[in-house]
Amino acid sequence: MARPGRRLSAALFAAGLALAGAGPVYARDSLGVWEDWGAFRDSAVPRCYAIAMPQPSSRPRDVVPYMTIGTWPRRNVRGEVHWRLSRRIAPNSKVTLSVGGETFVLMASDAVAWAQDRRMDAAVVARLRSAGTLTVSGKARDGRTFRDSYRLGGAASAMDAATVGCAGQ
Repeated sequence: MARPGRRLSAALFAAGLALAGAGPVYARDSLGVWEDWGAFRDSAVPRCYAIAMPQPSSRPRDVVPYMTIGTWPRRNVRGEVHWRLSRRIAPNSKVTLSVGGETFVLMASDAVAWAQDRRMDAAVVARLRSAGTLTVSGKARDGRTFRDSYRLGGAASAMDAATVGCAGQ
């Protein structure tokens, strides 16, 4: 069940509305907020996604980071993972994801990262359902290492809401 009033509710709602993509802001419908995760539907595309922001950090950030797990029914895409990183990565830098005792090497460019293929998407989504935290890390353009850490409480519910939100579209 959605729990309004959590400290990240407003931030998730703002991130969900500001998420880059097609359509005006009013096209996005909130499907709910579960702990640190929210779910949204953009019927104009159509697409649905679960979204979270990383834990606060005292380290410098180039952009506002977030993570999404998206569904695009017309493209037959479900459970696609995507990160907007807190730092722009150094050229030829490796970005890694650690979740549920497993490490994945992600594809990355500038300040975004994604799974290498649908098989990796599925493996990551499976780990998200049972792990407590995840960390994405890499080397920023200034040569410093960055780490974006996410709590996964509510992730499974938000992913399920996004999947159901786009069912039949």
